[in-house]
Amino acid sequence: MPAHDFPLPVVLLIVFGSAKLMGELFVKLRQPALVGEILAGAVIGPSVLGWIAPNDTLKALSDLGVMFLLFDVGLQVKAKELLRVGGTATLVATVGVIVPFFAGWGIMLAWGAPQYEAVFVGASLVATSVGITASALSARGLLHEVASQIILAAAVIDDVLGLIVLAVVSSVATGHVNFLEITLTAGLATAFTVILAKWGTSAVNRVLPHFHTRAEAEDAQFHLSLILLFALSAMAIYTGVAAIVGAFLAGLALSETADRRVRDLTRGVNELLVPFFLVGIGLHLDLAVFRTPATLTLALVILAAAIVTKLIGCGLGAVSLGWNNETWQNMLKIGLGMVPRGEVGMVVAQMGLSMKVISTEVYAVVVFMAVATTLVTPLLLKIAFRSPVLEPAQV
Repeated sequence: MPAHDFPLPVVLLIVFGSAKLMGELFVKLRQPALVGEILAGAVIGPSVLGWIAPNDTLKALSDLGVMFLLFDVGLQVKAKELLRVGGTATLVATVGVIVPFFAGWGIMLAWGAPQYEAVFVGASLVATSVGITASALSARGLLHEVASQIILAAAVIDDVLGLIVLAVVSSVATGHVNFLEITLTAGLATAFTVILAKWGTSAVNRVLPHFHTRAEAEDAQFHLSLILLFALSAMAIYTGVAAIVGAFLAGLALSETADRRVRDLTRGVNELLVPFFLVGIGLHLDLAVFRTPATLTLALVILAAAIVTKLIGCGLGAVSLGWNNETWQNMLKIGLGMVPRGEVGMVVAQMGLSMKVISTEVYAVVVFMAVATTLVTPLLLKIAFRSPVLEPAQV
């Protein structure tokens, strides 16, 4: 169904209004608000009502929304807490990349898909959408649990590993594999992430007070925080990782110095922008994937593989925690927390489609998988964590 050409204020009204109305409905149903906001995108998008279609403006607002979301999450955790679980997180991320990749590759080969198409589908199953899991954990006040910290650290490492996999896969598909360039990109991305995670907080603690004492403008600390957010997001892109990794690391670096005003203003910006990120995911849902039994079957198989492989791969990666009842519970939480692919899976699919490596049917299957894993994760996390104290808050 073709989308309408509404003026920008009308588009913003429809997107933001539908997100908040659906989010409120889901809260009343005692379900995570972000699930309602994603479904709002599916309802107003091309597959159902056809009011709104993905466009560059909504994409920019979505990118800003997820950047501020990860910045806010970074403000709520401490670098030393993440570094404490760094070894386990690295193992979780590594196994959680290997298992889904080979599972997706193998399923597509068994389905009769060409080699390169199978490889791209495997790559689309690799990286976790940290924004979705972070928003679900933040809304329930669970960011300080050990399992949550492992999930966040693993998702950041997962992004770097996913970058390497995508670089190799796209290079192989074009027939020009530049190992030196791939190694250099991987090294820069890893160094950027490790250096900021390990020394970013101490550097900010030493430097920022000097600016604060000289700044006279109202909310100067918030302005400096935004500069750091945008600077590290830009650096992240140039080193090869996603901007949201830089945004998260900026929040992490400021977590010990940011005052209440900075946190409140950041939350206010989140309330405005994050719905555009969540609705943007729902807008990409393509119900045409259900038109033929064969494509529907493939979509369900890929969805099942996407959930099971992260649950098993990332869960097994947590074996370093030891073996007891609490460990089994944490393995379940970690495995489920790494399930959502969201915008990450869609980016891989779009790249494969633009390179004419995957068909439009397989593209639709991957997008369905990305949206569906995003939708089920908050519900699965609600069951896994079973927090009796806090109810899901609107994101």
